[in-house]
Amino acid sequence: MDAAFTVFANRGYARACMEEIAEVAGVAKHTVYNHLGDKENLFHAAMEATGNAVMAENLAVAERLAPERGEGPDPLRSCLEDVAHRLLLQCCDARSWALRRLLYAEITRFPDLLEVVWGRGADRLRQTLADRMARISLAGQLRACDPVEAAEQFLALLTGPMEARSQLGTRPVPETELRTVADAAVGTFLRAFRADHLSPAAPAAAR
Repeated sequence: MDAAFTVFANRGYARACMEEIAEVAGVAKHTVYNHLGDKENLFHAAMEATGNAVMAENLAVAERLAPERGEGPDPLRSCLEDVAHRLLLQCCDARSWALRRLLYAEITRFPDLLEVVWGRGADRLRQTLADRMARISLAGQLRACDPVEAAEQFLALLTGPMEARSQLGTRPVPETELRTVADAAVGTFLRAFRADHLSPAAPAAAR
């Protein structure tokens, strides 16, 4: 699947050929046909396998969201910034960009791939983050909120600016910009969702 995805990413679906895929994979062409039948099935399988691999890495990052992992005087902010930065690194790696570009390019030919590659994975990532948000809220560090909404807002604060800065994956984003986007997203998120008694304005209001 890795060899097939590499060829599709480099050539696009229309220009990719089974001969090149077999050559990159180091197998005979008939082996590829025997396993997957034709180019359409191979493309579908390669996209699904790559999407699953990318999402597994995203889920591993989301599972790091626990304030006890944070450092310094504000462990929650530290932890959120770490997770935000790692998610952006995953979003901006070459494989993730190639996956999205292929998905955008071939969505009319393979409309079901939007759900297979993106929809299911996005739901799992949102639910994993929502689970972590619920735990943090129950611990009193976030205000009472819908954890799914909190997860959606957190992701939107990351992906929106990144899609714009990267020009939909056509421009490399420097590390300094990733940090800037991550830190700004966390700052906005905490202003909206941090528990009132932990807000910087809380002591002044109490006086």
